[in-house]
Amino acid sequence: MKNRIASVAVLLIGLTTFAALGFAQEDKSKRPSPPASTHFTFPDGKTLSIDYSSPRMKGRKVEGGLEPYGQVWRVGANEATTFVTDTDLIVGDKEVPAGSYTLDAIPDPGKWTLIISKKTGIWGIPYPGEQYDFARMPMTVQKLKSGPLENFTILLEKAGDGCSMNFDWDVTRATILIREKK
Repeated sequence: MKNRIASVAVLLIGLTTFAALGFAQEDKSKRPSPPASTHFTFPDGKTLSIDYSSPRMKGRKVEGGLEPYGQVWRVGANEATTFVTDTDLIVGDKEVPAGSYTLDAIPDPGKWTLIISKKTGIWGIPYPGEQYDFARMPMTVQKLKSGPLENFTILLEKAGDGCSMNFDWDVTRATILIREKK
């Protein structure tokens, strides 16, 4: 009897270990919303990096649908979008110290609000709550000139002495300027 219990215990431990290894080695590129990243290097060599998952439209309604108006949206899919900087920044008009953060947003027709959260290492939903917000700031919104964009994309593009962070999807671009704090 003891041998049988020991055998079952060893089998359960083995299966648990095998399942954990399989989960840890998941190929994220095969997800419906695969991983993506963007990086910007400031003139002094300091960097800003954003890692996110890029959902696809797949014929679905984006504005007011996948990005619900007036509600916190996780900016992408899967794990929370990370925002990591090794330099102090000015994002919009807010000072953001060097460090690691997550990004959320509140989309609305004609205006968006960017949320930089202190809560890191989380899945993208549920939103952890305002108590973890580091800052909220407005983003400008415009229509994409190229027409509908199937894949959600975050771009960091040179703008003056810093960059613009653009959230592009469907027919919308939400933008905020980022520069180093001097």
